[in-house]
Amino acid sequence: MSGTRTAHEALPPAMRQAVDDFGLHLSRVDNRSVHTVRAYVGDVVSLLAHAADAGCAAPGDLDIGVLRGWLARRMGDGAARTSQARRAAAARTFTAWAHRAGLAASDAGAQLASPRAHRDLPSVLRAEQAADLVVTTSDPHGVRDTAVLELLYATGVRVSELCGLDIADVDEGRRVVRVLGKGAKERAVPYGVPAQRALDEWLRHGRPKLVHEGSGDALFLGARGGRLQQTVVRRIVGRAAQAAGLPHTSPHDLRHSAATHLLDGGADLRAVQDLLGHASLSSTQIYTHVSTERLRAAFEQAHPRA
Repeated sequence: MSGTRTAHEALPPAMRQAVDDFGLHLSRVDNRSVHTVRAYVGDVVSLLAHAADAGCAAPGDLDIGVLRGWLARRMGDGAARTSQARRAAAARTFTAWAHRAGLAASDAGAQLASPRAHRDLPSVLRAEQAADLVVTTSDPHGVRDTAVLELLYATGVRVSELCGLDIADVDEGRRVVRVLGKGAKERAVPYGVPAQRALDEWLRHGRPKLVHEGSGDALFLGARGGRLQQTVVRRIVGRAAQAAGLPHTSPHDLRHSAATHLLDGGADLRAVQDLLGHASLSSTQIYTHVSTERLRAAFEQAHPRA
């Protein structure tokens, strides 16, 4: 980050002001996450520094040649394709914003193609492995861990979404949890009977033993009674996988597994998109590839003509 700050301070005044205003727009208007704002602002500072070296003094001086030259230079530095795709997205978002804000006569990034990122198929547990992951214990932490594991797999929510849940977000009557996802978008996600039993046990016998005056309305609590942290959830999942003799497993692997098992069971792709909170259907379609690969593996193992 120190390199980004130094580059930011060295920008021409008009560019420095533009990137500051762009960051505020991403945060306050677009409701982007802190991580996304930091990444996009860092990319735009890098772009504008490159543009300044090429003789540009303001956002309106950017053109497609400068944008492509910047991406080519970053690729020459050994940037991964996923990073290049994000940089291209950041550049397009910035130039579109600059045009709307009256800082540029045209949107130079509208012509900028995004490098296609190679996407590895996500790690997915088999259904019986997901079941083996959940071990019931009677101490408060064990009761909590069981509820965490059950809810992660039942709903496919992100670890950040799970940690952000409050007690009021759980509708036990309808077995639905209200989730605040990316971009402050709210969605309702159903869960099944095993998760309901685990939640009941946690709320009635586990949480009361960890709660204190600073706990607030957080659904899941840490050892000291505060809201459960994402790092702790990752440890919970990792330890459970190790105890069950499974490969290293993360909360996101449980999300992948939930989505794949839903599609394997015949769920509609758009329904799974809604459940996962994906803004684009293309993000959900990766799981159709996972299902196809699983089917292919089963075919090659079992079919006499494989």
